[in-house]
Amino acid sequence: MEIIRVNTPRGLELKGAMWGDVSMDTVVIMMSGICSNVFQNDLLTATGDLLSRNNIAFIAGHAMDAFSCIAYSDFSIHKQRYTGVVFDDFSLVYEDVESYVKYAKESGFKHIILAGHSLGSNKIIHYLGNTSDNYVDYFIVSAPVDLAYWFKVMPDTMKCIELAQKYVEEGRGHDILPYLFGGFSPMSAETVLGFYNAYNLKNCPAISGEGETATLSNIKINGSFVIGAKDSLTDNNPEGFMQKINSYCKHPEENQVIVVPGASHIFYGKHEEYAKTILDCIENHRSYVTV
Repeated sequence: MEIIRVNTPRGLELKGAMWGDVSMDTVVIMMSGICSNVFQNDLLTATGDLLSRNNIAFIAGHAMDAFSCIAYSDFSIHKQRYTGVVFDDFSLVYEDVESYVKYAKESGFKHIILAGHSLGSNKIIHYLGNTSDNYVDYFIVSAPVDLAYWFKVMPDTMKCIELAQKYVEEGRGHDILPYLFGGFSPMSAETVLGFYNAYNLKNCPAISGEGETATLSNIKINGSFVIGAKDSLTDNNPEGFMQKINSYCKHPEENQVIVVPGASHIFYGKHEEYAKTILDCIENHRSYVTV
């Protein structure tokens, strides 16, 4: 693995990580979920390790603050935890994803597969449904989020929103809230409000019905949808949740829905199974296009 630096049109440098190199021809770009990076999400490293061993390069695409890790005390387990993405601008999601895709294209990769996990999946859906470029051959959406539903089931959401609004009104928008947003993520007040109001990421409204589905129907390529059988953000119906999201696509019959047995939303304890599923998706796609 090596750290890569990806420039954006606004001049900000994003830091990602890459396994393999351009000699492998095919690269998978995986946009990570909220407060996720290669240093604390074994899902990314397991996938990068397996794909590179199978002659497929892998790029972990991070948000703009994913490497600014901070330590905080989690009193529920009496331990210190580390996380990133205290600051982010969700209005710039398209630009961030596009920058990683163009990085791969300009590096010389012949085949680009765009993947995402959790909120990273919502990000790649937003990009794929709005781009006029044809750089990406295939997509892999895993564990996407119905944001409106997510905000309703995660703890203390409205308490954090109200406090974030108060901070911003007081000119303290860059201050980190004293509560973990969603029960797991320290965020600045401005980032919390941006996340809550990110309509561009409300593109998987399979449960809440709050959002839009035009982005999914605008995607021009085919792909795979991967979900854990115990994903807690699916209203107790992971396969149905993913089938409904696929139904919004232009040609759902040409996509595949895969359920990973025993896996949660973050695939905890199932990272090797997740990585093997991603590899299988790629190999199945390759077999299909060469027939």
